[in-house]
Amino acid sequence: MSRVRILTFRWVNAYLVAVGDGFILIDTGFALNRQKLVKALLEETCRPGDLRLILITHGDADHCGSAAYLRESHGAPIAMHQAEVDAVQRGNMFLSRGSLSWGQRLLRPMMTLVGPRGRNRFTPDVLLEDGDRLVEYGLEATVLHMPGHSAGSIAVLTDEGDFFSGDFLENRKRPSIATLFYDENALREGFDRVKQLPIRRVYPGHGAPFTMDAIRP
Repeated sequence: MSRVRILTFRWVNAYLVAVGDGFILIDTGFALNRQKLVKALLEETCRPGDLRLILITHGDADHCGSAAYLRESHGAPIAMHQAEVDAVQRGNMFLSRGSLSWGQRLLRPMMTLVGPRGRNRFTPDVLLEDGDRLVEYGLEATVLHMPGHSAGSIAVLTDEGDFFSGDFLENRKRPSIATLFYDENALREGFDRVKQLPIRRVYPGHGAPFTMDAIRP
């Protein structure tokens, strides 16, 4: 059974998954939380060379802020979906969105300011697609493409039933599908798909873990 360490940075989560004699990190939090992240890795004896993969669920700064730093410091490749590449290369989360609501358009100038900047921008080493397996990195798990929150949002479902949902599912106030999205139809279609999967426990990008029985669409 894989051991999961929940790393919570204010309102966003990252997950360190032990795989054999190494680790996979799912998301990294904001760059400003880097010191806390590095301390947590050391506490789990995840030292340079021990990190096998940095998997980014999507290109928002609160999920990928330290990816470039960890690639350099720990020698681990970064993996994400192709549709998120422009967002992380150019530091603009809206490049992985389609049409936005008027409220989201009003927030666009502010949110652009918190995108990855300078050396925090990166080009991923591995491009993941729906159905890809993570066995070569030591984790018996499948990648699921879950668009809606962003075009290239992905989730990870382990063979044991642990579901790392990124922002596709959340628990900000209660368990639910994403409350921030650009494509509601894609979210609903994704949720219909996920309801059929053997999910034991959901590990969301925001909030505490929960079971699928607790969620409301």
